[in-house]
Amino acid sequence: MAEARQQDRNDKTPLWKSARGRRWGAAGLSSLGLLLSLAAASVVRGAGARPSNSVRPAQAPALIPLTSAAGQALLTRAGTLRADEPSLAQWFETQANLAFCGAASAVMVLNSLGQPAPQAAGYGSYRFWTQTNLFEATASQRFVNAAVVAREGMTLEQLDGLLASQGLRVNRYHGDRLTLPQLRLLLRLNLADPGDRLLANYDRSALGQKGGGHISPLAAYDPRKDRVLILDVARYRYPAVWVSTEALWAALRTVDRSSGLSRGLVSAARAVP
Repeated sequence: MAEARQQDRNDKTPLWKSARGRRWGAAGLSSLGLLLSLAAASVVRGAGARPSNSVRPAQAPALIPLTSAAGQALLTRAGTLRADEPSLAQWFETQANLAFCGAASAVMVLNSLGQPAPQAAGYGSYRFWTQTNLFEATASQRFVNAAVVAREGMTLEQLDGLLASQGLRVNRYHGDRLTLPQLRLLLRLNLADPGDRLLANYDRSALGQKGGGHISPLAAYDPRKDRVLILDVARYRYPAVWVSTEALWAALRTVDRSSGLSRGLVSAARAVP
């Protein structure tokens, strides 16, 4: 949602590649049955989801800044489950205005995956995605309009369509269709693979922060402490933080009032030729 308003507006292929599924199948996460149920939880564009607001934590969860000693220890301990973090850090974007969290997150995904880009104004012949040329692309305009997003933010469905329109392979997961074990599996699978990205559309208030709906990339997961690293694109307001997986799950399951659906996650990867 637009950071300027407390009211929210932010708010297709299987999740796993078979080798990755086999790799984590031995991790004790209910292997085949859980994978099949997670596939059923994936919601393609246009499908509905029953919203729920019943999972907010009883008290504000503890957030650990990435730059703190504890935050750096978590990053080290994440090991192979921080595969996305270096590329996302290289292409980090601060949202250009109070409502462009979805745009900034999308730009980070497109640039860090090396998706072909148009020329960037002011940079001669250099090509990379910006929060300006993202909206100028003809394919993007089927899903988003810069002026509207600047006022209202971006929904999970729009984020899905925007990334898919630029040639990425996208999966959308509404939070109320994910169990907590399924979320943990999704984090393990995605954040161990440098070839895909995971964006979260969540309610800040469920994490004890001020504001409403927000979108930012997830960059690492420490399964021993069960914490997830959010690279917050509103860095003028909040730093990158580690949050408990349970608290993130609650924040993903809140309702986007603009769509009537729960918030959730979008995973994106380069399309296989």
